[in-house]
Amino acid sequence: MDILGNKLGPIVFQFPFFSRSVFRDRHEFLDRIVPFVQKLPASHKFAVEIRNRVWLDAELANLLRDHRIALVLQDRSFMPSPSELNFDPITTDWTYVRWLGNRKAVERVTQTWDKTVVDRTAELGSWVDYCYQLQRVRRDSWAFARTFAAAFVVLRMDQLKQDVSMRGYRNRLEKKPCHTNENDSRG
Repeated sequence: MDILGNKLGPIVFQFPFFSRSVFRDRHEFLDRIVPFVQKLPASHKFAVEIRNRVWLDAELANLLRDHRIALVLQDRSFMPSPSELNFDPITTDWTYVRWLGNRKAVERVTQTWDKTVVDRTAELGSWVDYCYQLQRVRRDSWAFARTFAAAFVVLRMDQLKQDVSMRGYRNRLEKKPCHTNENDSRG
């Protein structure tokens, strides 16, 4: 990992939805993950994405907080937004947001991905508000967006900047070069 130098961002551990045949409950999952997170080097940033809605609770957040691991905040149709959580989801001095959207809903409308088919301006605006609040308390935010997160080809930085400006927030969004894989439009 060190070979990437300053190009290395957070390392995200994405866990799928686990059925009861894999883990009976979140406690069984936590019993497995605790020894793993204890071995992670403190010199890197790590984040954990959980796709079991009912597993998102203060106990998980406290475990991640104790090890300075970010809980990934997700924009998915079946996962709660940060405002719906009954605990503080910020577990370190930075955060990671994944705008994933609802691919299946978009694919029911189109297969071409060349135009907006669902207007998600309001949802994006609530995320801008949330990220601005994080910025106000000096929390750096990392973000990832899938093409169907906004139901159009690219979640554009200029759209985010415009939304930030319209809300009267100071714009600190930066365009940074990144690697993209045009074939990676599913997920």
